[in-house]
Amino acid sequence: MHDTFLSRPVGRGAGAAALVVAAALLLSACGGGDSASSDKAEKVPGADTGKQSASPSASNAGDGIKRPKVVLPKGVSDVFEGGKTGDPKKDAVLADNARNLDAINAAITTDAKKLTPALRFYNKDDALTSALSYIQGFYDDGRSYVGAARYYNRKVTPLKGGAVALTYCQDATKTYPKDRRTGKVTHPAASSGDYTFFNERLEKNDKGVWQSASVISGAGDQKCT
Repeated sequence: MHDTFLSRPVGRGAGAAALVVAAALLLSACGGGDSASSDKAEKVPGADTGKQSASPSASNAGDGIKRPKVVLPKGVSDVFEGGKTGDPKKDAVLADNARNLDAINAAITTDAKKLTPALRFYNKDDALTSALSYIQGFYDDGRSYVGAARYYNRKVTPLKGGAVALTYCQDATKTYPKDRRTGKVTHPAASSGDYTFFNERLEKNDKGVWQSASVISGAGDQKCT
C-alpha cells in the first residue's frame, strides 16, 4: 500500500483517527478527558521491536484452526450485518475479518499486551504495522471507548493470485470516547465523520487464515453515509 491512509475509527473522537502507513499516528482533537503522557503510557508489545507476548488461550472456530481467544469487554460490541453468502471462501473471509476487527477493538478497550498475538494472527505487512501503531495511539492519548460499532455493506471480490478485496462500512455513531484514567465517558454529537468506508486486501496464509495485508479507508465517505 503506497501513499494511502489507513483508518480504523471506533468511536467519535475516541476512535476517529487516520494513519499514514509506516508514519506517525494522527489522532483527532475530539474526545473526553485528560490525555495520558506518552512516556508514561503502556506500550503495545511488538509495535516497535517485532516481539510478541505469550499467546492467550485459543479457541477453535470449527474449521480446524486453533485461533487466539478474543473477548470484548462489557459495554463494548461489534455488530456485523449481512449473513453468510453461501460461498465458502467469501464466508471464511468475512469471518476472519470480523475476528480481526474484534481483536483490534479488544486491544484498544482491554489489554493490548494480551491481544498482540491475535493482532499478528489476523494481520501482516502494512496492516499489522498500522494496527499496532493505531492501538498504541489510544494508550498514548489516554483514551478508550464504549458502545457498539456497526459493520455493514460487506462485499468480497476475488483478486488475481488468490487474494481478495473486501469493502465494508463502519458506523461509529453508537460508540463514545472514554478516558482511560478517570473512566469518564463523553457523548459528542454524531457527524458524517462517524461513518467510514474500508477497502481491504486479505491473503490466505498456510494455516488457512485470511490475514489483512493492507487497508485503505476514508471517513465520511458517501458510500456509507
